[in-house]
Amino acid sequence: MPDTIDVPGYLARLGLPELAGHEPSVQALRALHRAHAERVPYECLEIHLDRPTTVCPTESARRIISGRGGYCFHLNGAFSALLRTLGYQVRRHVGGVQGNADPAPEITGNHLVVTVSGLPSAESPEGDWLVDLGMGDGLHGPLPLVAGRYQDGPFRYGLRASVVEPGGWRFDHDPQGSFSGMDFRSAPARMSDFRDKHQELTTSPESSFVRVAVVARRDATGADVLRGLTLTRIGAVPSRTVLLTEITYFTALADIFGIVLPGPDRAVLWPRVLGAHRRWEREQADLPR
Repeated sequence: MPDTIDVPGYLARLGLPELAGHEPSVQALRALHRAHAERVPYECLEIHLDRPTTVCPTESARRIISGRGGYCFHLNGAFSALLRTLGYQVRRHVGGVQGNADPAPEITGNHLVVTVSGLPSAESPEGDWLVDLGMGDGLHGPLPLVAGRYQDGPFRYGLRASVVEPGGWRFDHDPQGSFSGMDFRSAPARMSDFRDKHQELTTSPESSFVRVAVVARRDATGADVLRGLTLTRIGAVPSRTVLLTEITYFTALADIFGIVLPGPDRAVLWPRVLGAHRRWEREQADLPR
């Protein structure tokens, strides 16, 4: 059953209402991807507000249109549904993101990947593109699905054949990024393939999403990442700030990430984020020197 997407509402959220009815093109795909990366935050705040979500692209699109974001299952699920409705040839794939501390690449199903085909260009003669808005400080624009090295703002990426998935692909993130890389299968996937992992990532005490409230946003010159109370700017002029007051935290959410929460949500979220930060401080204090 096709996903039902409010296309005018979605395009308005991206600031691109003029793309309604346009023929699919590389230029339009770039514009859609970049606007999404800049305007729709990568975030897991619903977990910390005790509001369960699903992997349904229609539900995710409604939340995006209302002014919020999500993580990979939400962002890539909704964006792929939008692209399909606009006439693009889209495939979803099972992937696995590895953190910088993970010992080896592995496809765990913790990531939904999207590819678009049928758009040949000088960069992608076969017309295949990696489209991914669910990696936080990852892609700003789509990448040609061609092995090589790519520059995207301050980041250098690599695409190559996966060594853990025959026929699959490996995305190598820039060393200054928040994770090491991502592998994905070439076979198409359904959204139902991600339900169990979504349940685990949003409820397990071992999940990084459950342990830390994360928000991120890409733009042309870098990325902003808010982990707990630590706000980091990755780019030509890097910075790191700890937001120790409720006012500075919610101001950053609004001004940098475009997330404006009502009073009841702020009353729930702030003590939880502050409490997690204090626990982290105690853990750091107990580490051997």
